[in-house]
Amino acid sequence: MKIKAFIAGLLALAAMSATAGTPIYLDESQPIEKRIDDALSRMTLEEKVKILHAQSKFSSAGVPRLGIPEVWCTDGPHGIRPEVLWDEWDQAGWTNDSCIAYPALTCLAASWSKEVSGLYGKSIGEEARYRNKTVLLGPGVNIYRTPLNGRNFEYMGEDPYLSASMVVPYIKGVQQNGVAACVKHFALNNNEVNRHTTNVIVDDRTLYEIYLPAFKAAVTEAKAWTIMGAYNLYRDQHLCHNQYILNDILKNEWGFDGVVVSDWGGAHDTNQAITNGLDLEYGSWTNGLKLGKKNAYDSYFLADPYLELLHSGKVGTKELDDKARRVLRLIFRTSMNRNRPFGSLCSDEHYAAARRIGDEGIVLLKNNASVLPISLDKVKRILVVGENAIKMMTVGGGSSSLKVQREVLPLDGIKAMVAGRAEVKYVRGYVGDITGEYNGVTTGQDLNESRSAEQLIAEAVDEARKADCVVFVGGLNKSEHQDCEDSDRTGLELPYGQDAVIEALAKANPNLVVVNISGNAVAMPWANNVNAIVQAWYLGSEAGNSIADVLFGAVNPSGKLPFTFPTSLNNVGAHRLDAYPGIKRTDGSQYIDLEYKEGIYVGYRWAEKNKLKPQFAFGHGLSYTTFAYGKATADKKTIAQGETITVSVPVTNTGEREGMEVVQLYISDPKCSVDRPVKELKGFEKVSLKPGETKTVTFTIGTDALSYFDAQRHQWVAEPGQFVAHIAAASDDVRSSVKFELK
Repeated sequence: MKIKAFIAGLLALAAMSATAGTPIYLDESQPIEKRIDDALSRMTLEEKVKILHAQSKFSSAGVPRLGIPEVWCTDGPHGIRPEVLWDEWDQAGWTNDSCIAYPALTCLAASWSKEVSGLYGKSIGEEARYRNKTVLLGPGVNIYRTPLNGRNFEYMGEDPYLSASMVVPYIKGVQQNGVAACVKHFALNNNEVNRHTTNVIVDDRTLYEIYLPAFKAAVTEAKAWTIMGAYNLYRDQHLCHNQYILNDILKNEWGFDGVVVSDWGGAHDTNQAITNGLDLEYGSWTNGLKLGKKNAYDSYFLADPYLELLHSGKVGTKELDDKARRVLRLIFRTSMNRNRPFGSLCSDEHYAAARRIGDEGIVLLKNNASVLPISLDKVKRILVVGENAIKMMTVGGGSSSLKVQREVLPLDGIKAMVAGRAEVKYVRGYVGDITGEYNGVTTGQDLNESRSAEQLIAEAVDEARKADCVVFVGGLNKSEHQDCEDSDRTGLELPYGQDAVIEALAKANPNLVVVNISGNAVAMPWANNVNAIVQAWYLGSEAGNSIADVLFGAVNPSGKLPFTFPTSLNNVGAHRLDAYPGIKRTDGSQYIDLEYKEGIYVGYRWAEKNKLKPQFAFGHGLSYTTFAYGKATADKKTIAQGETITVSVPVTNTGEREGMEVVQLYISDPKCSVDRPVKELKGFEKVSLKPGETKTVTFTIGTDALSYFDAQRHQWVAEPGQFVAHIAAASDDVRSSVKFELK
């Protein structure tokens, strides 16, 4: 019926055009706001309400009478989700909805490359466009507050500056395809446990300095067309209809002209949805049609309940027209833009992009005795150990689960790289999660294992003694209570007894490489006993190839950690201060209050304030070559408010291989009227250098990089006085510093 109505609308429009000229809203030569005014003036009250809520699991209505198309959303930030049934999460059964899985956003952040971020957005945007999607539900930029958050793998790390810098090119890349990026989850959604009932308590300075910058950059710099509200609460209002976050900050302070989309099931109240900033409501019930009503979507908070209030005169049309205007603006920017490209799916270029992102995001954490790269001139017998070497990681983890055209597993990538030049043997080592299904997508893998943990370790040790090199591929997976939506981890340690396997392998063979696949930091009690450690993330379709590229030196690793690896949870502010997962209220309600007691001291800020040595620091990452930093210099010693200062440093590749180095700029304010971190990231540049080559890296520092947020005045303040610019290879590896004064 919807298709018939839409066709009838198009025929009516054709007749109208023939007799009275093209309507303004269909004339793409007209300014978009004029087109919106015209379309809005032609819509009935019922049609305006109709476009504000879902009509299926992933779509909302257009205006068939006027030829205005529907809005179609898709997960997720790492690939285009397979099609599901109209009213259910179950698979639709299509045979042409496989996709490429791109590396998880933790990997993208670890690349520290704005160019790679733009490539990521462009590539995934082309796949969304090919599948004719209006909105891509991503990227995610919630801050890494605790390493237990099950959804950290979907985000861009612990630092607001890094996240803000990396999200902008991604969004621009997506939206150049005429597909809206939907930045999520706005805001303060920093854990999955109790995510629907947690009320976050945080001071304004912390909110503005830590948890909002990436979202602000997405809106004010990247011009994101949609934003997704979070499940949790702030100031006792759910964040999908929150006056302070959505109206006061997003729409009024930042001037957001796009659409606020609810997370699926994130809306809870019609009156708050009307007044507190929500524009488009999705997923308020898991399966609406089983509630017994003829069309359950009309029972959504912004559906018939809203229409009844309008008809009764209890609410006016001011908010309605603003919401409808925003949704129309989204449609005109996307599916009613006849000039948007057609996109492409599963192309060779997209696989190459996925591999490049993985190559640049993998982080070499440790490399003693030059165990890496593995030399096939010397190594003839390679042992691969660990379930993660053979387990598909594209299925599972929640809404970012995918149905891929192909996934190269780590073992297969290693075998392909060796290509007969050495013997590769695989043993299991440990048994983790043998399942492989999410929402009807199955891996088809049989990972059953009948042997005991002791037998598996004994086999691994016996084979390790015979090998020239051992590669252990383990870590986390996307099962519940690991890296997975709707649950948090229960501890920092590796699951499934992997520590015992690694310790045994280290004793059996010194040439052991531990490849940790995860979206979170893990405890490494064996780190001192292992010569080489690689952080490999969830790398998507090209996972095995990217891992092999780095292990065998086809690619020189250049990734840097986007978050701190602590030695224990006690070294994380949220846990040290008993500020996770919150305190259940005593009033009998379901709600939990979670106070961010650590304030602005998240990640390396907390470690440096408390003089804690991490396992691996924020910004850390090694290379197969070496880089020498010269002395940093500034073009002036003093600046006035509103002026800028330029800090430069020469960097030389002093090794024998071409490589890329991420040069990091941190700013310190040693004497200030408020407590400030030891230093904060305020710039970075990824530079490629050939052996012996020197390049000068330059940073321009303005007063915005020197400012803190004054909550009482509700403004950013840069206090006059002395500042220090630090040039570093990691947060714990400062190479050169220069002082300057702000007048």
